[in-house]
Amino acid sequence: MQTRQLTAIIEREGDGYVSLCPEVDVASQGTTIDEARANLIEALELFFEAADPSEIQSRMHNEVFVTRLEVAVG
Repeated sequence: MQTRQLTAIIEREGDGYVSLCPEVDVASQGTTIDEARANLIEALELFFEAADPSEIQSRMHNEVFVTRLEVAVG
């Protein structure tokens, strides 16, 4: 079994958390950060198991950069 390093973005939404993997645009959620992370891993594993290789290739973004920005507001 091979593994991949992917990005997880987790943010609070209402009473829970939403998790997103921008490389393949797969998302999940959970009531805690750890649950949202675990659910995203499960969703990604199911995606890679079930998706056709051409779909994986077309959705895969190999370069994802996460950074903070300072923006003038108002």
